[in-house]
Amino acid sequence: MSNHNELEINFGTDGIRGKSNQHPFDRPTLFRLGCAIAKWRIEKYGNKNPQILIGHDTRQSCPTVKKNLEDGLLTFSVKIIDAQVLPTPAIYQLIKDDKTLDCGIMISASHNPYEDNGIKLFDSKTGKISKTDEEVIIKNYNEELRNEIPVSPLKKGSLILDEKCYTKYKENLLSLFPANFLSGQKIVLDCANGATYKIAPDVFESFGANVIKIATNPNGTNINDNCGALHPQNLQKTILNNHADIGFAFDGDGDRVVAINKNGQIKDGDDLIAILSQNPKYTECKKIVGTIMTNQGLEKFLKDHNKELIRTKVGDKYIAAKLNEENLLIGGEASGHIILKDYLNTGDGILVALKILKTIINSDNWDMDSFDKYPQILINVPVKHKKDLSLPPFSKIIEEEKNKLINGRTVIRYSGTENLLRIMVEDSKYDSAQKIANNLANKLQKALQL
Repeated sequence: MSNHNELEINFGTDGIRGKSNQHPFDRPTLFRLGCAIAKWRIEKYGNKNPQILIGHDTRQSCPTVKKNLEDGLLTFSVKIIDAQVLPTPAIYQLIKDDKTLDCGIMISASHNPYEDNGIKLFDSKTGKISKTDEEVIIKNYNEELRNEIPVSPLKKGSLILDEKCYTKYKENLLSLFPANFLSGQKIVLDCANGATYKIAPDVFESFGANVIKIATNPNGTNINDNCGALHPQNLQKTILNNHADIGFAFDGDGDRVVAINKNGQIKDGDDLIAILSQNPKYTECKKIVGTIMTNQGLEKFLKDHNKELIRTKVGDKYIAAKLNEENLLIGGEASGHIILKDYLNTGDGILVALKILKTIINSDNWDMDSFDKYPQILINVPVKHKKDLSLPPFSKIIEEEKNKLINGRTVIRYSGTENLLRIMVEDSKYDSAQKIANNLANKLQKALQL
C-alpha cells in the first residue's frame, strides 16, 4: 500500500499537473478527485444537481483521465456535458454565458509534452477557482481517501456528449468582429497539434482569410512536439516561404499565442500587449498588468503613452486577480497569455490573434512595430537547497552586481516547481546584461553549494 503522502494532491500555479499514468493521474486518485469536485460544487452554492462542462485537448491520455474523473463525479447527482476537444478558454466562455452550467473542467497540460496531463477548474461565477475552493476540494479528497473505490460505482448522475459546444464557441467569436474582415489576407496558423487544431482554422476561414495550416493533425503524442507557441521556427519558415501576411502559433490548450510578422520576426506577449494598447477599445486604459518578467521596454512604451505598467508575480492567475482587484481590462505575459477582461478572465489565443489583426488592419501596422526591447538574459541555475537570498552572502552578491547596471533591473527567484534558481537580468546594453547575469549565476551557484 502507498503511504499517505504519495496519495496527496496539490494545486500548482495552474491547476493540477503530473505524468499521465502516475499519481495524481491514476484511476483511484482521479475517481476520488471527481467525488471531491462534485461535493465542493454541490455544497458551495447549494445546488443539488449541478451541471458540469468537461473539455480536453488532444493528448492520448485524455479519454482515460476523463473517464476516471467522470466515474467519481457521477456518484453524485451531477449532469456532465462532455464538450470533447476544445480550447481551455472555450470551456470558460461557455460556462460564463450559459447560466445552466455551474462549473467547467479542462483536461490539459497546456504547453507540456504529451506524457503530462493536467486539470484546470473554472467556477461559472468567478472564473478560475480561488485558493479557498482548492482547499475545500483537497479536504473533500482527503476524506475520500478513507473510502474504498467500488468496482462498479453506482451512478446517480448523467452524462451527455454535446457537439453544440463547438458551434456555440465559434459563433461567439464570429459575433465579436465584422464579417469577412480578413478577406484577402494570407494567414499561417500553427495549432500545436492541440486543442485549437480544428476550431482556429475554421474561425479564421469564416472571416474570409486564406489559411495555411501547420500542426493540425493530432495523433495523441505530437501535441507541442516541435510546434506551437514554444517552438515557432516552422511557423517562421512557412510565413516566409509562402509570402504570408502574418502568422500565429497557439499552445496545446489554446490559452496563449505568439505572432510572427510577414518578415519572420517573432512578436511575443509583450509586443502584443503594446499593439493591443493602441486598439480603440483599450486606448483609454491608464493601467495595464504585466509580471515581474515583463520587458522594461514595454514599461517605457506605456509610460510614453501615459499608461502605467503594474507588475505581478509570474502566472496568469496573478494577472487575472489584479485585473479583478483594480477593475482593469488588459494584462498578460511575454509567454503569450493575454487576458482581455472585457471578454474573459482568462487568456484566449484565438480571440487575441483576431484582436491583433483588427488593430493592425485599422492602423496599417503589418510590420507589427511596437517598442524597442531591453536585452534580457535568462539563466537557470540548478540548486540542491533553496536558501534565503535576502541573507548574506547572497544578498551582498546580488547588491554588488545590481550596482553595475547601466539602466536596468534584475529578478532573481527560485522556481516554484523545480530545483532551479532563475536569474533574469535586463539592461539597456546587451553586453552589460550578459556579463552581470553570468556573474550572478557563477557567484550564487558557488555560494549556494557551500
